Amino acid sequence: MLYHIFLFLVVLVLVERGSFAASPLEIVSVNEQLAHTEAVRNDETNQTLARTNFERLERLSNRSRYVARSCKEIRDRYNLREDGLYYLTTANGMVYQTFCDMTTAGGGWTLVASVHENSIYGRCTVGDRWSSQQGNNAALLDGDGNWSNRNTFGTAEGATSDDYKNPGYYDIAAEDMSVWHVPNNFPLEHWNLAAILRYHTDNRFLRLYGGNLFQLFKQYPVRYNVGSYNNRGPAFPIVYDHGDRESTRLLYGPNSRGEFQPGFITFRAINNERAAMAICSGVKPVSGWNTEHYCIGGGGYFHPDQCGDFPSFDWDRLGKGQGWSASKEMTEAAVLLFYR
Repeated sequence: MLYHIFLFLVVLVLVERGSFAASPLEIVSVNEQLAHTEAVRNDETNQTLARTNFERLERLSNRSRYVARSCKEIRDRYNLREDGLYYLTTANGMVYQTFCDMTTAGGGWTLVASVHENSIYGRCTVGDRWSSQQGNNAALLDGDGNWSNRNTFGTAEGATSDDYKNPGYYDIAAEDMSVWHVPNNFPLEHWNLAAILRYHTDNRFLRLYGGNLFQLFKQYPVRYNVGSYNNRGPAFPIVYDHGDRESTRLLYGPNSRGEFQPGFITFRAINNERAAMAICSGVKPVSGWNTEHYCIGGGGYFHPDQCGDFPSFDWDRLGKGQGWSASKEMTEAAVLLFYR
């Protein structure tokens, strides 16, 4: 565009001189000037972009200087309100990086874990860190035991592409939880907008269980043959930040919808085969024992067709939303767990 404007001006000048014809030397000179102008402009643009990227990276790197145990402490102590990756420090001085949600319901939410189904067809195989990577084994009732141990794995930035657990899972003393269901493989900067569901608790229930899920599952272990249907763990109401009870209900199979009440988060729900799921995220079982179709995580021993981080979300064909199968949207979304 600038080239054509410049050329038009040259033509006007030539017209004013009484000539429509320009010599070859004049045309070459004009082209050289245009090329020089464009090169200068591109160089200035590249320098501006490089300076902007450097300033952004420097600003992000400076976050490592903040000292805090949680995103809430970073928000309160340093008055930072931008979502993104931050550095936290455990009580023992270990420094780790995680994602902070600084905007939802006042902000200060620390990402501590994600449950990502590596292969819905795999039955307690590699990648099923929240159930068992050692197969469906009656001798390993707790499976990998990661709901109640200090193992850590994965990265915050890759939390929608693989399982994730950081030291905050057991180190932070929190009051509430937030949960995001984010489609697999979405980049961190788009998690908020991409989430099919986002909700949180506001009743400070974690104070009753030691301040985190590590302590809660010490009290309510996830293992086989834990007792009757009525012996499941606690359930708490949630506040929706994106989605609602009806959209939650429709994300699971039609048979499952008659067994739960949406609008809750439930811990250690027991199924008909006496295996305990870790979390029913977004729902509370009320009239059935088929929790493997709408709850996640668990131990290392299930019915053979149920084992895995998403134990039996594909019972009636993967992602078809029919019978007992969860929807494709729910099956192919990572469950991100936050504390505050």
